[in-house]
Amino acid sequence: MAATPIQLDEHGRLRHFLTIENLPRELLVEILDHAERFTVVGDRAVKKVPLLRGRTVVNLFFEPSTRTRTTFELAAKRLSADVMNLNIEASATRKGESLSDTLRTLEAMDTDMFVVRHQDSGAPEFIARQVAPGVSVINAGDGRHAHPTQAMLDVFTIRRHKPAFEDLRVAIVGDITHSRVARSEIHALKILGVPDIRVVGPKTLLPTAIESLGVGVFHDLDEGIAGVDVVIMLRLQQERMQSALLPSGHEYFHTYGLTPARLKRAARDAIVMHPGPINRGVEIDSAVADGHQSVILQQVTHGIAVRMAVMSMVLGSHAQAA
Repeated sequence: MAATPIQLDEHGRLRHFLTIENLPRELLVEILDHAERFTVVGDRAVKKVPLLRGRTVVNLFFEPSTRTRTTFELAAKRLSADVMNLNIEASATRKGESLSDTLRTLEAMDTDMFVVRHQDSGAPEFIARQVAPGVSVINAGDGRHAHPTQAMLDVFTIRRHKPAFEDLRVAIVGDITHSRVARSEIHALKILGVPDIRVVGPKTLLPTAIESLGVGVFHDLDEGIAGVDVVIMLRLQQERMQSALLPSGHEYFHTYGLTPARLKRAARDAIVMHPGPINRGVEIDSAVADGHQSVILQQVTHGIAVRMAVMSMVLGSHAQAA
């Protein structure tokens, strides 16, 4: 599912943020530069800027995700927006009201932005095509398709430690098949010029023809992370271990778990990342997750700045157009 023209307005500015695929490099760099300026807001006594004062943001989550929803809520509030979290399980959509009717009702409350998380791939784009012209949609994760703000906060974290994307070797390890984060990260890294992107995992967790995305494929962890500058560990979903895809969490850790000994195969100054939540002792050893090469908590902090950047750019384009 490629990027669609509805993401950008006639001037090339963000109208919606649905996927990273096919976006121009200049736009990704602009998001990262904006996020850099927003990082200082969290250090202030009053953690707010007035950029979105008077705007209303609705977190429309059709599947649970405390970490992502909370960072979007904090980002919107730090931009001085009014925020509403819609509990889909208790909403009218569970009582038979159509999604379109729910959107019309929320738009009637002068909503400016929907942050959408949905279990079905393509749902945020569907919503973006339904909303009124002055309303924006940000994809907070859809099916196996995309998680663009997670990918942007990851590359932002990478840039803070490894500023030259053109010199990097990056390994993404784990359940690539079911990971919307991995897909968005691959697109972002490719667009930003990373020449060596590797995916590492068992054959059952790697998509067929993944090589078509321009990545190297490894089934051996030691080989896959040899000499890399960045190791991104993916969460192994527990349901995969209860199916025929994997024998057990213990065996997965034995083969693909990142331990201090294995990490030594990467570059000496390599950083370790994880989008969370972490399964300690399954995909990563606690000594690595809490070690000096880990930037996992920094990813969480940077997520607020990156989402502030995306929100301000998207709603800023509407303000300029008006």
